[in-house]
Amino acid sequence: MNLLLDLGNTRLKWALAEDAQLRGAVMALAWETPDFETRLGALLAALPPLRAVHMAAVAAPAREAQVIAIVQRVLRIEPRAQRSTAMLCGVRSAYREPARMGIDRLLGLVAARAAGDAPCVLAGLGTALTLDALGADGRHRGGLIVAAPALMQQALLGAAGRVRAQGDGRVVWLADNTEDALGSGAWLAATTLVERFCEESAPALGAQPRLLLAGGDAPRLQAQLRRPARLFPDAVLRGLAIAAHAQRDAG
Repeated sequence: MNLLLDLGNTRLKWALAEDAQLRGAVMALAWETPDFETRLGALLAALPPLRAVHMAAVAAPAREAQVIAIVQRVLRIEPRAQRSTAMLCGVRSAYREPARMGIDRLLGLVAARAAGDAPCVLAGLGTALTLDALGADGRHRGGLIVAAPALMQQALLGAAGRVRAQGDGRVVWLADNTEDALGSGAWLAATTLVERFCEESAPALGAQPRLLLAGGDAPRLQAQLRRPARLFPDAVLRGLAIAAHAQRDAG
């Protein structure tokens, strides 16, 4: 059994995997959780015997070092960090410098290809909204990165001294209060971008792509879209399970 760790910008997620498949529940712990190290250590200590620990990190290097130290202390295993490469499990990166592509995005595409969903667009809703187009041949055609709706609103509230909001607001096209105007602007900007990206990527993909939604805010985005979209949860961990299994076979 392998332990998989997904170090995101706001939280750590983990799951067990065997034979390229996740086993059991996916767990999560926010970075700002009080007594983070103590709680994570206790949770790791309760795990069954492990063959290896694989990790994918987009969090700050200090967070990565913190998790590595906890894993080494509790499990006595050296985590193996998955890095972005030009080719990973049948997915060829479009990046001119493949190492600079976020490993979360690349692993999500690995999971989408393995699930038979290509050609597709994978939208990731985390701190950022990421969009990536994947062809049926496994070629990544490129993508976009923009602030996710929540971050859009936070950035505007922080930069505009006289703008104040008491809540998230509803999503409407004709808002008559600040809360609705802020929330609607952010979410409608995101949905419009996602739909336009699907349209623009179709010629390069040779077909209308399936739209997959990953990340914590994926259900809310799905509710606003005009085109069909399917939730694709735990995309990073699913891709990491496949990559870890491939490394074992190669070894």
